[in-house]
Amino acid sequence: MSTRELPPDLTEYARAWEAHWSQFAVRPDGWPAEAWDESAYRVQALRLFELQYRHNEPYRRWCDACGVRPDRLDDWRGIPAVPTPAFAEFDFTCLPPEAREVTFCSSGTTRGRPSRHFHGRATLGVYERALWWAFERALLPDRPAPGALELLVLMPSPAGAPHSSLVYMCETIRRRLGRGPEVFVARAGPDGAWVLDAGAAWSSLCRWAVTGRPVMILATAFTLVHLLEAKGFESQRVALPPGSRVMETGGYKGRSRELSPVELRAALEERLGVPAAAVVGEYGMCELSSQAYDGVWAGGGWGSGRPGQSAAGPRDTGRIRVRPWFRFPPWVRIRVVDPETGADVADGQVGLLRVYDLANVGSVLAVQTEDLVEKVRDGFRFRGRAAGAGPRGCSLWAEDEPVPEGTGSASV
Repeated sequence: MSTRELPPDLTEYARAWEAHWSQFAVRPDGWPAEAWDESAYRVQALRLFELQYRHNEPYRRWCDACGVRPDRLDDWRGIPAVPTPAFAEFDFTCLPPEAREVTFCSSGTTRGRPSRHFHGRATLGVYERALWWAFERALLPDRPAPGALELLVLMPSPAGAPHSSLVYMCETIRRRLGRGPEVFVARAGPDGAWVLDAGAAWSSLCRWAVTGRPVMILATAFTLVHLLEAKGFESQRVALPPGSRVMETGGYKGRSRELSPVELRAALEERLGVPAAAVVGEYGMCELSSQAYDGVWAGGGWGSGRPGQSAAGPRDTGRIRVRPWFRFPPWVRIRVVDPETGADVADGQVGLLRVYDLANVGSVLAVQTEDLVEKVRDGFRFRGRAAGAGPRGCSLWAEDEPVPEGTGSASV
């Protein structure tokens, strides 16, 4: 299928997307926000809003109900944001039904149907470029040599979780790193629950600890707890080599014993030998095409010596510059708004997170989440879910409702 699955003007926007967002950051790493080109963002956001208003009928009706039209708007902050629960009720997409090759669904909803985010080939191309750009800068800024890092994914393969945007993301990372499908060491049970093969995971970790191969682990919070507390492995410990790192995402939602971020990092350091500073948090959801991270690797140290060893020596664990808040890549803007008034809150105040994601080419760029966050400079600290909001998070895949037939599945 050609990229003409989208209307021609949106197809052209998708093709030019990489050139668009490269304008937004004048620093090589794309951070900090104060270096972003606000005028370029405004132009691209208003252009994408105009296209989505034209080609996304449910969104056009929503904007009309809000009294907002593209020809009457000159500030991206005024673009109407779609609440995440609405993705379960309406098909907010510019793709015709026959072009919806992949459907990502929310995990953990108490409202019945899950939220759905449809993708075709062109929008998946944008999605994959966007996720890799941010992931590489958060987890791989030391630019390890090809093959220098082993990879372990504590999740099912795409075949077992075809509607998980997180699994699709990890599959994209696996392919980018040239690793085989055996890196996935969990399966989806008959009820959809993710079941970790703790024996396979610990066997690989022990082998790499002995051979001196640094490891990158991609996991949800609850699969990490399952790894640490698996029957027969409660006292297992390894000292993973310098350069090892962990990406942690999602919540617990009753799937395991809950640990605070500090407790989880301390447990990983004690049991795996991965310093707490080398555990990077990721924030994402199926309705978005971009992810936020709470840490960025520092320059020097890892990657400045031979692969898998820092220049400072074999037991130097390196350093990571961990921000105590999440930040999105430069083609994303956020607002933290008062739940009652919709007005922006001040730094240090808590409100609802609203995301403006220019990588959401084929759906809607403005998404109103139900997540309560504290505004911190150009980022946020996650504080919880709004009252009455259903549970969410990639760790709760088992509570998803079945995807309606005919919506497609992830093809990788």
